[in-house]
Amino acid sequence: MLKVEDQQLKAFLLDAGLVKKKQLKEAEIIASKLGKKLSDVLLTQKIVGEEELIKLKAYILGIPFVNLTKEVVSQDILKIIPEPIARKHNIVAFRKNDLDLEVAMTDPEDIQTIEFIHKKSNLNILPRLTNSESIKAILKQYEKSMEEELGGLIKSEGEQKDKGKTSSFDGKIIAATDKDEDSGEDLEKAAEDLPVIKIVDTILKYAIDQGASDIHIEPTEKDVIVRYRIDGILHNAMVLPKKLQLGVVARIKVLSNLKLDEHRLPQDGRFKIETEDYKISFRVSLLPVYDGEKIVMRLLKEGSSKKTLEDLGIRGTALEVVKRALKKPVGMFLVTGPTGSGKTTTLYTAMEILNTEEVNISTVEDPIEYRMPRVNQTQIRANIGMTFAAGLRALLRQDPNIIMVGEIRDGETASLAVNAALTGHLVLSTLHTNSAAGALPRLIDMGVEPFLISSTANAILAQRLVRKLCDEKIEYTLSDDQIKSLSRQFDLDKILKSLIKEKVVNAKSTWKTLKFYKAKSTKDNPSGYKGRLGIYEVLEISEKIREAIIKRASQDEINKIAQEEGMLSMLEDGFSKAVKGETTIEEVLRVTKE
Repeated sequence: MLKVEDQQLKAFLLDAGLVKKKQLKEAEIIASKLGKKLSDVLLTQKIVGEEELIKLKAYILGIPFVNLTKEVVSQDILKIIPEPIARKHNIVAFRKNDLDLEVAMTDPEDIQTIEFIHKKSNLNILPRLTNSESIKAILKQYEKSMEEELGGLIKSEGEQKDKGKTSSFDGKIIAATDKDEDSGEDLEKAAEDLPVIKIVDTILKYAIDQGASDIHIEPTEKDVIVRYRIDGILHNAMVLPKKLQLGVVARIKVLSNLKLDEHRLPQDGRFKIETEDYKISFRVSLLPVYDGEKIVMRLLKEGSSKKTLEDLGIRGTALEVVKRALKKPVGMFLVTGPTGSGKTTTLYTAMEILNTEEVNISTVEDPIEYRMPRVNQTQIRANIGMTFAAGLRALLRQDPNIIMVGEIRDGETASLAVNAALTGHLVLSTLHTNSAAGALPRLIDMGVEPFLISSTANAILAQRLVRKLCDEKIEYTLSDDQIKSLSRQFDLDKILKSLIKEKVVNAKSTWKTLKFYKAKSTKDNPSGYKGRLGIYEVLEISEKIREAIIKRASQDEINKIAQEEGMLSMLEDGFSKAVKGETTIEEVLRVTKE
């Protein structure tokens, strides 16, 4: 029987040195309380990595471990296991002969599914263990291209209506429940058209599968362009015929509970998609443009795994400064950067660290992007007078220890935030400035007294997001011409010294010997990038900087003091990640241009 007993697992984990006895005991207590498997708790607590655990189970059971992330499986073999079964049970077929079928799975105890596949295929089933990344890679091979899937739907536009509103999702789309009384009959019919429903579902499904952060649906004179923002870059996804524009817009309005017959004013709404694999919230914005209504939908993953500061890319000296700032019970911790630079994610990660039973955390946000347990989150509604300032004023009567203000936009909010920090609260917030040092003069410009800023600010973090290189990449060294070009733009000696100081490279390194990396285009990923990573500069408010603030020093003067005291600039942090092969020099230069 393909089962790993807890006693076996514990013994092998200790023998392999993957866990300590204390960690194992704590995990056993949690597993017993929650009624979960020990292996599940070890994974959720991040005590053991998934691949290590799967390989260990494979060793105990005497079953081979397979990595299928680069495997291409023929459709004939793949479809022996129907896609819904493969997705639900994390099991895929990848190799066969006349008698045997090799299947990769993550759960060796799923005997029922193995028996089902044996009966369906009439083949001898050979189980192999693999990780979730391999399963995801093979599941992608079930999918048609978006053009293939939508091609037939577009041709069938105008066919019979879908009485049951069938969705292409394996879960459910949760639309707002209130029906708009003023909806026009024609618009309602357009929204219920079967091809339109399936087209919208397909657009949403592919955006989720490709890891898009935003969907843009843009009307032009002759057609409708669909674009996805993936890893910060917009890509064309599909061009729809103009005749589908009305139906697509109406369908998204229905899902978001927006006014169907309002075409002249901007509208904002939300809806949610739930499947067994994920919960995604869509924040919808409609804007009237010359050729119709433009739609932008922001995808927000709910219940995603908790990130640490290290996962975000905050490391070395910067990490030490952030941790010191968050340990202080009072004061301000500010995050700065342009829209879309990951400020909110950084603040939520900080709140995850601070979110314990001993403290009361309250927030005022616009919008609330992620729900957090034990955190009192308040939505800003400026149209009825619920502004950041009004919300913050009310929060101070709610006995908070920690306050998160989504954004400091005006002098009133800035003054209230500073006063909250002065009266015994830890305040987290964001500002739209290009650098960490730029936040201090900005607060003064908003009317906050310099002595109040110097008394309350603990640290300021500035950030940008760069695209991460895939595992397959091209290594190279800089040519003389490239070094000359970079030296005309930056102080290369200073950057190299910072890399040596942070122990990213050794003391004998030169720009000619340093290795950098380029993206490698592959069939599965033409860009060569996957995911994003932060680059940071963290300004700790020292005595010298406090004095400079009181003297109303400029951004450049504050920045100079901070760098003399050891602050790593965003550019230097970017170069350190480029040397490590996490990103490219081109990406660092793209996001740090001012």
